[in-house]
Amino acid sequence: MDAVAYPEPAVIEFVNTNLIPLRIPAVDHDLAVEYRIKWTPSLLILDEKGTEHYRTLGFFWPQELIPSLLLGMGKAYFDKPDRVKAASCFGRIIEEYPKSFQTPEAIYMKGVSDYIATKNAANLIGIYDRLSAEDPDSQWAMRANPYSFLK
Repeated sequence: MDAVAYPEPAVIEFVNTNLIPLRIPAVDHDLAVEYRIKWTPSLLILDEKGTEHYRTLGFFWPQELIPSLLLGMGKAYFDKPDRVKAASCFGRIIEEYPKSFQTPEAIYMKGVSDYIATKNAANLIGIYDRLSAEDPDSQWAMRANPYSFLK
């Protein structure tokens, strides 16, 4: 990714604005063991305590790397739990990267975040309605299927 994704200006700006990047050399035995690095590139989203909230393995095109990082940030906020910030990250994927392969998961996670924050079942029904219409064969549509019973 050094040759394609990382030098992309949008990626540089996103990382510098939203994350604290740390590169661990594959030969760093201690950290590779601690963070279970088996393959490069491995991108981990960690919180301030070093707890992992999201991991990707392998190459991403620049247009997919930012949505992937947003998904990881959203999951870190979701785990805190800060549902508002989580929903904001997932919403950015939906709005700014609607064709990303990360979008169905972002739709699911945003709806769940909104439901937990509001206790409004319409958020869960909305997940089902949108995914069954837009991406019916995705695993996220399958996972949302039980929400159809809330109608």
